[in-house]
This record gives sequence, structure tokens and C-alpha cells, in this order.
Amino acid sequence: MNATPSLAPSPTPADAPAIREPRHSPVAHLVRAGVVEGVHYGSVVVLDADGEVSFAHGDIEAAFYPRSALKPVQAVAMVRAGLPLDGELLSLAAASHSGEERHLDGARRILALAGLTEDRLRNVADLPYGPAVRDAWIRARRLPSRLAQNCSGKHAAMLYTCARAGWSLDDYLDPAHPLQRAVSAAVEGLTGQHVATVTVDGCGAPLFAVSLHGLARAAARITTAAPGTPEARVADAMRDHPELASGADRDVAALMRAVPGLLAKDGFEGVQVAALPDGRAIAVKISDGADRARIPVAAAALARAGVDPELLTAFAGETLLGGGHPVGRVQPVPELLAD
Repeated sequence: MNATPSLAPSPTPADAPAIREPRHSPVAHLVRAGVVEGVHYGSVVVLDADGEVSFAHGDIEAAFYPRSALKPVQAVAMVRAGLPLDGELLSLAAASHSGEERHLDGARRILALAGLTEDRLRNVADLPYGPAVRDAWIRARRLPSRLAQNCSGKHAAMLYTCARAGWSLDDYLDPAHPLQRAVSAAVEGLTGQHVATVTVDGCGAPLFAVSLHGLARAAARITTAAPGTPEARVADAMRDHPELASGADRDVAALMRAVPGLLAKDGFEGVQVAALPDGRAIAVKISDGADRARIPVAAAALARAGVDPELLTAFAGETLLGGGHPVGRVQPVPELLAD
């Protein structure tokens, strides 16, 4: 569907969010046998289909790093700049993949389309991100590699974009490079705000600080874009191939399979963003970066956005064991639960 006026990308972004200590609030409880054993703090924002905030908890306007939850926006920037990928390979370009062989093969295919090899990648060498894949990798005595690192699809796509545009390759991670300037422009246009600051992500790519509100707005603008646009191509690729954007056993892929039309992307340090085709969107930041709180809080936010709770039962929260038996659960705080 076409974007509503309030969700149209901003021609003149608003001021950058303030850099301050975020005023997070409790978002999840670790409950063991009826006792709150631990508390996870964070922030949550829910947007309605018109792009208005329908629910906010914590601090949704402070500057923060979206980490890999920003990858769909980076992929949009690359498609705008001429990246000719669709389907599986475009989903991989927006991926934090698990390092499965199909992910490595896909990154090789992108590099081959650019006439390049793995040695041109500038991301850090690492073991696969997926625990089962990593364990098998170690048992096979395979060493860390740039291809196995979870951002290799994005980096391969960045190189392919540069090769197509005639831009230099060796410095494609420099914030002043034409590619990264294009990414920065996409971030500001889709979030609707200027970038607060730029640093380096774990993989070596520039990382742009925005607000949680801005991240949700960007996801909504991607999912409501007209068919055939760079935004729609990225959204379609990720929704059609969620395992390429993550991995076979990843919760974010399961979430996209469970909720029709949902675009979802996770990020390190407890970040989750998701949006529906009509523009309803949520964004979550867990203050301590705990992954176990990310998905139940996101599920609660999606229920507040109007997603059928029956579709979200598998994401209610990690079960706590005592002596091998269930004794509790990680669960959203009552304030997050839909009425």
C-alpha cells in the first residue's frame, strides 16, 4: 500500500535526539515461584497506522544505537544507490545471519556478482553467530573468518553497491565514503531526524545514533512504501526469506513466520524493531542488553499494536528451571500488557 502522508520520508529531518543517559523503566520481570528475582529495564514505543505514538514506556526520544536493527535501512540505501539484488540475496544484505552454509554461500554469490572475493571484505573475522553452527565450526577446527561473521552479507552487498556505482572499494567503511553518506541520508530520511553521532559498529561499519521513536518510524516507512520502491523490495525480501535475514532457529525468523506481513529485525544489546504493512510499528531497547527480555517485551508491544495475542504465544518469555522443572518465567511488566 502507499504510505500515508504522516509516514512519508522526511525531506527535512528534525533535530537530532539528545545524547543523555536514557530514562529507562522496568520492562520485564524475572519471576521465580511468584517472586520477582530480577528486573530488566528498557524502553518501548508503539506506533499506530498513522505514525502516531499510541504507547510509550521509558525513554523513546534519547539517542541510542540501533545496532543491527538498522540493517533494513542500510539495505534500502544500497538499493537506492543501485544494488540490483532481490529475494534471498537482498534479505542476506540486511542480515545478522547465523553463519549457516547457505549464508556463507549467499555472501560468496554477492561477491561473485561484483567480481570480487572474500579478501575484499573489511568486516572483522569471527566464528558463526548461531550457537549450533558455531559449535559445529569449532568441532571441525575451522578458524574465524570474515565470511562467517554475521554481517558478511551486508558487507558483500556494500562492496557490490560500490562496484556498481564506480566508488572506491578499500575505504567503503569510511563515514565520508559516498556509500556511507548515502546510508546516513537514508537513516535521516526514514527516521525523520538528524543523526546524533556516528561511531563504529562491531563489524566495522559506521553506526548511526537515532532515537527509539525514530527507529520505529523508519520501519513503518519501509513497510508502507509503494510496491517496487527500494523500501518495499527490502521488506519483501526479508519477509519472504526470514531465515536468510537471521537463521533457521532464530526467534526473529519465527516471529516473521508467525505474524502475517510482519517485518522484524533484531540487534545486539537488546534491540528489536518490527512493523506491519499498514504502518503499525514497535521498537524495543533492553537497557542491559539481555536477549532473554527482548522477545517477550517485543511480543507484548506487538499485542498492544493490535496483533492477535494467539499468534504471539510462542514468544511469551523464557521458562526458568529449578532442578530441571519449570519454576518461573521472564515476562513483561504489567504496564506493557494490552488491556
